Amino acid sequence: MELVASWPSHMALRDIGAYARRVEGLGFDVLHVPETVHDPFVAAALALTHTSRLIVRTSMVVAFPRSPMLTAYAAWDLVALSGGRFELGIASQVRGNIVGRFSTEWSEPVARMRDYVASLRAIFGSFQTGEPLHHIGSHYRFDRLQPYFNPGPLDHPAPPIWTGGVNRRMCVLAGEVADGFVCHPTSSLPRVLERRTLPALAEGARTAGRSVGPRVVAGPQPIMAATADDLATALDRRRPELGFLYSTPAYRRQLEEVGLPELGATLSRLAQQAQWDDLGAHLTDDVVGRLVPVGTYADMPDLLAEWYAGRCAGLVLTVPDHTDDDHHYRVLVERCRAIPSAPARWSGSVDDPDLSGSS
Repeated sequence: MELVASWPSHMALRDIGAYARRVEGLGFDVLHVPETVHDPFVAAALALTHTSRLIVRTSMVVAFPRSPMLTAYAAWDLVALSGGRFELGIASQVRGNIVGRFSTEWSEPVARMRDYVASLRAIFGSFQTGEPLHHIGSHYRFDRLQPYFNPGPLDHPAPPIWTGGVNRRMCVLAGEVADGFVCHPTSSLPRVLERRTLPALAEGARTAGRSVGPRVVAGPQPIMAATADDLATALDRRRPELGFLYSTPAYRRQLEEVGLPELGATLSRLAQQAQWDDLGAHLTDDVVGRLVPVGTYADMPDLLAEWYAGRCAGLVLTVPDHTDDDHHYRVLVERCRAIPSAPARWSGSVDDPDLSGSS
């Protein structure tokens, strides 16, 4: 199983080098770099220059505010800088952020993302071969790349393109065009993977005539600690966060999958009334245990194996804020690597009527 850590978005840029070295020392294979309050390409460059083995993957760059050409230049540079250790993850984001936060025109996201990926592959091909760039798609047109502006070929393959998404159409698209797919935490429940995400990815792969679908990384965000007392404290810290996360109406389907159909409506009502302090009270130990794996460092590898063996190619694990338990955590990472991953080749069918949702 590939093991993935995520860079905490609240961390200052000056600290990412030390954090990346720590993650590499703990035995992780990949570091995910999100886009929240820092430029993800700058953060990725810092992580890459402070490590020697770790793969650094953006998860996820917000695609639409950036021209595919700008994204391609950044990704190409990072592959060259790192000797092939950079991977590009891109996502669509929601309309409110695209329009209100980035002041970018909104359009149908699935078709636009399809053309974005096609544009990137065309640009990468021109970079590598020197052939004239010619891509005319539904949203992007690229027909000019003079030799002066072409960075030239890499000594490594072009960066793999990863996507993410929650709803069916974006998952189907990933099955058609992506090298990898990162599941949202609310879509990382085993039942959701089996009933929704994996069948949709398989549908896309079949549509595109691919025998091998994208590699899938699940992000369960497990709650874990060294001792039972520390675990109880960690549980209490996470209750409000989970309450806020699942107050989003789009995630009610996931709650239904684990037998909690009324919880989403309750949490949404509290959020609408700005009763933020009351959200966590509805996340009892039983409820939390249905939504995320909960256990000590010693117990977590077996629990994660029970949830995810054979269901995905990688897992995102939470790294403790402090280094006191790193000796325990290093053993946990080593044990989790032995969890059987999903086979490289898979097929499936979409027979769940709820998979007919929008993008």
